[in-house]
Amino acid sequence: MKPGDIARYLFLAVVWGLSFLVVVKVVDAFGWVGAVTFRALIAAGSLYLVARLCRRKLDFSAGWRPFAIVGATTVAGQLIGLSYAAPRIGTAMTAIFVAAIPLFSMIISQFWGIERASKQGFAGLALGIGGIVLLVGFPAVAVTPEFVLGCVASILSALCAAFGSNYASRHLRQSGNWETTIGAFLFGGIVTLPMIFAVPLERIPVAMDYLYLIIAACLMSVCTYIVYFRLVASIGPTRAISVEFLVTVIAVLIGATALGERLSAIQLVGGITIMAGCALVLNLLPAWMRPRPSIPEIP
Repeated sequence: MKPGDIARYLFLAVVWGLSFLVVVKVVDAFGWVGAVTFRALIAAGSLYLVARLCRRKLDFSAGWRPFAIVGATTVAGQLIGLSYAAPRIGTAMTAIFVAAIPLFSMIISQFWGIERASKQGFAGLALGIGGIVLLVGFPAVAVTPEFVLGCVASILSALCAAFGSNYASRHLRQSGNWETTIGAFLFGGIVTLPMIFAVPLERIPVAMDYLYLIIAACLMSVCTYIVYFRLVASIGPTRAISVEFLVTVIAVLIGATALGERLSAIQLVGGITIMAGCALVLNLLPAWMRPRPSIPEIP
């Protein structure tokens, strides 16, 4: 990778790794619905305002439906799941589930005929599923109903992210990165807005809570999405999505040091297994570990 791509890669890893800590802070003040709703609407509004100030032309000719579906899945579904799960199962476990997104993406793309999975891909899928079983089945904490719900929310979050990414690749391929980001966050916020009446704010927010919310919306949503799409254009989606592995490592370290979270030895093995499975699915193994193509015999 070029130096600029390496800088973008590391920026995404660090910011997204730290985002789990910020999510916990925002959820504590605004609730797991309010945290997503306000974050999404602020992100869409701020990016649209920047575009207008820079006199950047925006093209939403794809229609509202694709943006609404991507917003409902990639933004609303994914962030709701993360916001609900992080306080219940910990940032470390939540981050490991996020690393499993490529596994679900492979399944969806296979059904939709977007790409054909190889034997290596199916082996990675089997490893990933086994890793999820180890991660959920052998926790270092008591298995309570809230813990189970948090795990389910994390899995649904990963499914939503995978579905939205595949849908966007099919229906928003001609839309720009700014348009996709604005549209997705706008509709994501609209989808979750009515849920605020069912899940009210946890408490009256203070100044620091609003600061965390702005950081989550402007830095950890808008800036990262634009940088990520730029990275995809430069090094390709497969190599770009591998940043989730480094994100997971950073999030696990932050959870252990800053929040005192614990993972059992078997859960750590499960997390490593998930990442190994994703590496197979994404074909990110070193050259010496990849199977050599067979050379047909000349009759």
